[in-house]
Amino acid sequence: MFPLSSTTDSTTEVPRDEVRETEIARISAALGDAVVDSLVKPHDDMWIRVTADSWLRTAETLKSLGYNYFCFVSAIDWMPSPFGKGEDDPTEPAPERDMSIKQGYTGGATRFQVLARLTQPHTSLGINIKADVDDATMSIQSWTSVFAGANWHERETWEMFGIVFAGHPDLRKMYLPTDFEGYPLRKDFPLLARIVKPWPGIVDVEPMPGDDEQEEGGAS
Repeated sequence: MFPLSSTTDSTTEVPRDEVRETEIARISAALGDAVVDSLVKPHDDMWIRVTADSWLRTAETLKSLGYNYFCFVSAIDWMPSPFGKGEDDPTEPAPERDMSIKQGYTGGATRFQVLARLTQPHTSLGINIKADVDDATMSIQSWTSVFAGANWHERETWEMFGIVFAGHPDLRKMYLPTDFEGYPLRKDFPLLARIVKPWPGIVDVEPMPGDDEQEEGGAS
């Protein structure tokens, strides 16, 4: 958790945010051992990571604490892309990269995490909620029984990442053909369009009309 009071040296003090510090303490007390880690970024935002088996209970608890405005549910694949960046020049040797998985604020223990955001309409406070997704099961509880708006967010996440939301009433594709294989937002999914034609930035760009005349005029 973000330190409530700390100093980096004798003159610089870490800023305090008593409102969010109090709120994250209240949330942590309500969730108990479901909380794995939490963080307060002073005067900015709050993060909390909970155990996967408490994902549904977390939604219910936060709603009871006034976080009843549902913003989104999605997922993150923290694995660095094995294909490199789209801006890399394919004619040059691939640059060396750090391929270790780093899960960002409040950490993590798995490659995939689900991420959700809720807010309190009467205070404008918001909280980001994360949970690890087991690589073997690729499944977590659905929030649709708590927030109806989670329905299509979970369908999209299932379709693009392959994460199953147990208890979802109608988990089916929205964008891709029914027989499509693979999950396009996983980092190891090959984007054929970028293999056939490199991403803009390294592609030769044709001159705009009039460019030749300007160059000739400038050279004379």
